Amino acid sequence: MRVKFLKFALMAAACSAAALAAGFGSAALAGNIAVPPHVSMAQAKYYAAHPDEWNAIMARAPTTKTVVPAPAPPKYAPVPPGSWSTLLHTAPATGLGNPLLLTDGTVIVHVLCSPTWYKLKPDENGSYIYGTWTQIANAPWAPLYFASQILNDGRVVGNGGEYDGNQSCTAHWITGGGVYNPVSNTWVALAPPSGWTTIGDAQSIILPNTKYMLADCCTRNQAILNLPTLTFTPTGSGKFDVNDEEGWALLHDNTVLTTDAYVFTGTCGFNTERYNAGTGAWTSAGNATTQLSDCTGNLSFEVGPLLTRPNGTVVAFSGLTTGVAGTSVFNPGTNTWSVGTNLPTIAGQNYNLADAPAAILQSSNIFFAASPGLFSAPTHFFEYSNAGAIVQRADPAGASGNPSYVYNFLNLPNGQVLMTDFTNNVQIYTPFGTFVDAWRPTITSLSSTTLTRGTIYTVSGKQLNGITHGVYGDDQQASTNFPLVQLVNQDTNQVYFARSYSFTNRSIALNSASTASFRMPPAAAMPAGTYSLKVISNAIPSNSTTVTVN
Repeated sequence: MRVKFLKFALMAAACSAAALAAGFGSAALAGNIAVPPHVSMAQAKYYAAHPDEWNAIMARAPTTKTVVPAPAPPKYAPVPPGSWSTLLHTAPATGLGNPLLLTDGTVIVHVLCSPTWYKLKPDENGSYIYGTWTQIANAPWAPLYFASQILNDGRVVGNGGEYDGNQSCTAHWITGGGVYNPVSNTWVALAPPSGWTTIGDAQSIILPNTKYMLADCCTRNQAILNLPTLTFTPTGSGKFDVNDEEGWALLHDNTVLTTDAYVFTGTCGFNTERYNAGTGAWTSAGNATTQLSDCTGNLSFEVGPLLTRPNGTVVAFSGLTTGVAGTSVFNPGTNTWSVGTNLPTIAGQNYNLADAPAAILQSSNIFFAASPGLFSAPTHFFEYSNAGAIVQRADPAGASGNPSYVYNFLNLPNGQVLMTDFTNNVQIYTPFGTFVDAWRPTITSLSSTTLTRGTIYTVSGKQLNGITHGVYGDDQQASTNFPLVQLVNQDTNQVYFARSYSFTNRSIALNSASTASFRMPPAAAMPAGTYSLKVISNAIPSNSTTVTVN
């Protein structure tokens, strides 16, 4: 059951003055169409001409029902592939979403439309199913649907929001933001780029040069964060359309790909674009082979996930909510698109990925959620193989009553996928298949193989960031293309993570060389002994190196 619909109506000319006065302080345009006061005149005129899009966007209410999870399986019982597991410890709050993997192997999740966050720590054997929850410090803003990334120093950054918890979780393209330091468990507020009046449900990415690039949802503007000063510098000349509803994918040649959503253009098409961090400019990447934006019919302008695979190609999923939605595959080397597989039809309904999540599995298959129509239930779960075959997988509890947009995915270090659905029922999917050796990170050197607890060391190697960026989210980004340093005690098999940071790059290019620093856990947190050290990125581990921990 939905607690609140968060819907604003576009009112026709027949509306009375009294009704307008009750319409959230709305201001009337020509034709007496009323819109909330935070919407600009240009946006208001656009939505007045596209009421279906406005109503669809405003109807996207968060699901805040409380779910009683099924009991967890007996501890450490084998988990069959293709199955979902509930956590031994029920999450401490409902409304959970936007999971992020930190560089010490813990996971943080956000309570929608609030400043509240929780942390999930894996147990002594590295299991997140049997992990424990703690609350972390409150953030300086209370968003729903916002940009987020792991910064180069290991801190967490978040910006914007489509809904504002400080205004009763009403629709509002906000500009708030913050930076979280997991070492000190503190947040600092982050001001928007100069002159920006909206950020909203914007996309973001960590560029190969380690810089955080942020979009403004409702303009063509992008900006890059300067870490020492926490200020932004404009970038992104030549963008075709505004950033709203689009996603970004990092490519093996260090450029960034997007598929245009055509918001505010009054048109619809198949155009795609690439961003070059060296020039700061966008250029056309040609036309996709299928319509990726829902820019006809329901006019939600949603697009589907956009994911780079280990072979360097990119699969773009369609958000088309009327007719058959397809996929299109991009080859960065030739700057060309080829036809992908159409999304499934189930019980006579065409499924699509409007606002839906996806994740690259260890096997390189793409795990995704899809639902029919415009933000409708049920949701089903699938894998898209390298050969383009789409296979349906098991659904988690609650999927029959949910549209796909409520789901967020996160790749875990052990190859599983953590899923949130705006309830307290956090679940974990165990996939089929595994990786090939060529996809592994490779350790070429350690600053020492005798490690003192609490001390800082460096690891160098190739593909330490992986060769994908892990997961996709339009309203949530949880990329895992950074190295985790895992240590497994050779006597007890207990699992520990050192905190990694200061990455020399975040490139996912094949054989890209990089170096990372890591701080060993303190003596009170892990025993001395002989350990196997691995670097893990996007759930794929390096071969192990034996180290002695003092």
